[in-house]
Amino acid sequence: MKKIIVNADDFGRHELINRAVERAFNAGCLKSTTLMAGGIAFDDAVNIAKKNSGLGIGIHFTLANGNPVLPPKEIPSLVTEEGIFHDNYIKFLKRYLSGKISLFEVRSELAAQLEKILNAGLTLTHFDSHQHLHHVPGIIEISLKLAQAAGIKSMRVANTKLFDGELDNLGKFFGRLGLGSLAKLAAHAAHKKNFTTPENFAGIVAGESVDENFMLNRIENLREGTTEVMLHPGIDNKILQDFCRWEHDFEAELAAVTSPKVLKTLAEKNIFAINFSDLRLNQ
Repeated sequence: MKKIIVNADDFGRHELINRAVERAFNAGCLKSTTLMAGGIAFDDAVNIAKKNSGLGIGIHFTLANGNPVLPPKEIPSLVTEEGIFHDNYIKFLKRYLSGKISLFEVRSELAAQLEKILNAGLTLTHFDSHQHLHHVPGIIEISLKLAQAAGIKSMRVANTKLFDGELDNLGKFFGRLGLGSLAKLAAHAAHKKNFTTPENFAGIVAGESVDENFMLNRIENLREGTTEVMLHPGIDNKILQDFCRWEHDFEAELAAVTSPKVLKTLAEKNIFAINFSDLRLNQ
């Protein structure tokens, strides 16, 4: 049987992202999202999660391109002079590989993020991470231990394929190749601890957007088992692009997962949209 998990990342990052997640859940095929504990719209996201039964909520562990939960003085290796995380995964990995990142601080910060969400009264279905940093050796072990202690039993594996999306520069090629390799190692570590993971991953990871055509093509060629589609829907590109400093088509992704054509195709092919708690029940 073929199933699909459409997961919105960055829940809690901005109210216009939260509104998009709620709309995509109520009017589309999105049944799952992952919450950023350090997001400025965290409280709003929690309220949306609590009033929308059936929306699976995971934790979006964040170590780059966002705000920490702990005071910056407690995690100096993770933050800039301004007290925020470094801009992106490239800067983080350069510091990590040069020995400038403290894994003790990583564990402390991720534990604080998890505690904040659990204290808000949410039950978590799974975990993933902003810019896929939970796949990194050293960080995957910390993430799995924290998740296991919290009773979380499922994890994203971003086993991206080289040709999902445009491949128009070497950065994208090596980015996907590297992530795919790390994902295989992360999946092995997760399965050893009895975590469940979707068999397939279909999000575009190099900055492009998941549009209606991508969704229709993916549905037409869906593999057996469960496929996770990662996306970042939002309302009002201009506001969100300025806020996130990212030229992403948030609106196109919202349109894709609320598209009548997409919903009709899923129904015609008898493909069920589920969340990560359903994944656990079916394995």
